[in-house]
Amino acid sequence: MSNRTEILEEYRQANAQLATLKQEESANVQSSSATVTIEPRFGNEMNALSSKCAQLDMILEAMEASED
Repeated sequence: MSNRTEILEEYRQANAQLATLKQEESANVQSSSATVTIEPRFGNEMNALSSKCAQLDMILEAMEASED
């Protein structure tokens, strides 16, 4: 089992990757008065990273609760 510092670092990296993908995804959206349909290019990767972040967050919360 990894220690808290390693899990926290993994969480930060996954969260940074997710933020980068979100930024890249939204970079191509142009503002206009017409309806815009966004076709996700990174949908699967963003879903996987979101799940990973959620799991790591739960682990960190459990570790914090066990320390109390």
